[in-house]
This record gives sequence, structure tokens and C-alpha cells, in this order.
Amino acid sequence: MFARTVAVVGTGYVGLTTGACLASLGHRVVCADIDETKVAALSRGEIAIREPGLAELVAEGLAAGRLSFVVGAAEALKELESEGRPVEVMFLCVPTPMGVGGVADLAAVEAVVEEVREAMPPGCVVVNKSTVPVGTADRTSELLARDDVEVASNPEFLREGSAVHDFLHPDRIVVGSNSSQDAAERVAALYARLGAPTVLTDAASAEMIKYAANCFLAMKLSYVNALAELCERVDADVADVTEGMGYDRRIGQAFLSPGPGWGGSCLPKDTHALLQVADSADFEFRLLRASIDTNTRQFQRMVDKVRVAVTGRRGGPLTKTRLALFGLTFKAGTDDLRDSPALGVAALLRQAGAELVAYDPGVPVGSAAAGTLDPRLLTLVDDPYEAAAGAEAVVVLTEWPEFRSLDWTRLAGTVAARTVVDTRNLLDPAVVRRAGFAWSGIGRQARENPNARLGPR
Repeated sequence: MFARTVAVVGTGYVGLTTGACLASLGHRVVCADIDETKVAALSRGEIAIREPGLAELVAEGLAAGRLSFVVGAAEALKELESEGRPVEVMFLCVPTPMGVGGVADLAAVEAVVEEVREAMPPGCVVVNKSTVPVGTADRTSELLARDDVEVASNPEFLREGSAVHDFLHPDRIVVGSNSSQDAAERVAALYARLGAPTVLTDAASAEMIKYAANCFLAMKLSYVNALAELCERVDADVADVTEGMGYDRRIGQAFLSPGPGWGGSCLPKDTHALLQVADSADFEFRLLRASIDTNTRQFQRMVDKVRVAVTGRRGGPLTKTRLALFGLTFKAGTDDLRDSPALGVAALLRQAGAELVAYDPGVPVGSAAAGTLDPRLLTLVDDPYEAAAGAEAVVVLTEWPEFRSLDWTRLAGTVAARTVVDTRNLLDPAVVRRAGFAWSGIGRQARENPNARLGPR
């Protein structure tokens, strides 16, 4: 494999992982960001992102001289030029947040293109790595207005908490370009050592693949959450139902765990963006819209479960009810609070008058993530036993494994009422019940099932 010169603009989850991993594959990579403080920290090997293996890759790249960090996209071009090897591929990994009406905001993408347009060396390929609407590659080409610079789309499929693993062990590499087959092949060649299946296509199809994949996963999650509610109503056990489903190779085990709803930095944004694409094409995407509506309803359903657990009635009052929230991040293994379903449920509980005290192992008091929380919403503490003290219910909202190993007998001695609402079906009901708690899960039977969890027979 030939080592290439690569510029990566943006050092968030996607950009930093992309830069560090490409450097580990032998390429010369310069990562650019507009945050001077962040660039200085990264240049020292200091990583603020909670991502296993990333700090080690950054340190390795810095030590080998294959990875460096600069302020500004134009400066990345200059650094590579000064080494006598002009940039061959530039990845745009900048934020594309959901704007008004669900449309992705491309202001950051357009700003970078404007900054580097004149400085790009001939023959370079500009790659949209961020999740962008269908048609963005064409828009990028128009903004560049350079016949000698090509544009490609290379969507990322990285999960927070396992981004490095996902990058280095991909299910597939997708590259699309309307410029030329050669441009797509040059981008795909960067990943040659990974040996992954590669899909070379046009730009619009590559852009659509990313949305299609994420929205399918969102629909699958909405389906299993609706299925869990149905299981409760017919006295079935969703854990056994999904186990039985998951052995079907056409369905698989992934994304069959019910919860308080889906969220994070991708699924909410991407589902709304694909709806906008559908609307612009005069297509009523009813299935996707229903999935979003189901997810919104799921937040309220969790609140109703808390009401029932605390008051015995679905409409019971929660005014001045102290609740302990275990977990705030959108999933375990990350400190990301963006569009977290846990916070969506928390907001509704607070609106109902509940007093919330929360603990999350990924969001310690004083951390950057903690600083984004509204103090009017909840009180954050650094100890689960402190969070539970005097609570009338413990509500598990994120599937952190450490919650399973808590001393539930000790917790039973600190709470005001021994009630657990487990919105992730994370805990062992038998362990919690032996400690004296009433346990309520999602789509699980209230009674003990003597045949449950015996596995395939």
C-alpha cells in the first residue's frame, strides 16, 4: 500500500478517529481544528474524548511523525506543502447539526471549502466524511469551482465507544464520486490494508447509504420498543421474544434491546434529515415518520411507568417526588449527552414536578460534559448511593454495566421506597428483589417465569 498525504478537518469523534487511524495505517496525516486550545492539547497527546484505544493511536502517530495537529484547514495544506508532499486527500469531518425543520446545517462544510478553495493543489480529492444530505457532494463541487480538484463522499459508520475498533475492522467501505472512478478508487485505497468489502458508487448513493443504514436501525429500535409495550399488555416477556427472533439470520441479535428511546448524535439528526430528503422529493415516508413518533412517545411511556411504580396509577402525581436517575448518557461507554433519551425522560419527569438526583460514571461532577447540564433539571452527584439517598424510586436510564454490581442491599437501606424502574432491562430482577426492591422493566413479566432465560432447548 502506498502511503498518502491526508488532511483531516475537524477533530471530533469522527475526525480524530479518522486521522489517528489513517496515521496508524502508515499515511501522513495533518488534523486541523479551529479551537487553538484543543489543537495544543492534541499536539501534547491529550485526548478529551472518551474512546478506547484512541489516545494510544494518537500518541503512536505523534511519536512516529505521521500525525500532527494545526489550527485551520489552510494551515494543514501549508504544513504538507512545506514537507514537499502536497495534500492528496482532504477529509471534511466538521459538525453538520440539525438545523431548522430538520435540515442538516452545512455552514461548517461551506466555510472550510471557502477557506481552502484557492489553496488546494491540483489533483486533490475533497471527501465529505461527515453525514451530509444527498446532493452535498455536488454542492461542494460547485463551491470549489475547480475542475482540477475532485470531490467524493465517504460516509463513516463509527459507533461511539468503539470508534477505533469500527474504523480498523469495518463491515464495509463506501466511496461515491461523480467526478471520476479514479477519485473514488484513490480514496478507497487509503483503507486497502483493512481488507474490507468496498462499495464504489456515485456520490448521491454513497450519501444515501449512510442515512438508509442509520434510519433502518432507528426503525428497528422503535419496533422493538413498541413490541415491548405489546408484550406487557399480553403478558409475554420481550427478552424471550427477542431472543427467539435474534436467532433468525435475516434479523440478527443487534438492536433488539428495548429501552427508554433512541438518541445520540446521529439517529435523531439523520432520521429528520432523511425525512427532509423525502419531502423534497415529494415522497411521504410514513414508515420513518412513524418510527420517530414512536420514539417520542417512548419517553412519555417511561414517565408513565415511573408514575405507576411510585403511585400505583398511570396518572399519579410526581410533584416533589425525589427520584434517583442512574445514567444520563445516550449509551454506556461514552460521555456524550447529545439527544440522550435519558435526558428526554428526565425533562418530562422534571416537568411533572419530580426532584431529580443523577449519577453517571461517564459524567463526573466538574467534567466538560457535566457543564452542559441544566442545573434546573437535576442535581448531579459522583456517587450512586448518594443519588439514591431518600429517593422514592431508582430509575435506570443508561445501560452502564457497573449498575449491576452495586450493593443493592446497601441501596435498600438508603432509599425512601424500594422501587426500581429499569428502562434498559439491565439488572437481574432476582438480585434486586432479594434486596427488597420492587422491580419494573420494559416488556418483562411482573411475575417470575420459571422457564425464563434457560436459553435454547
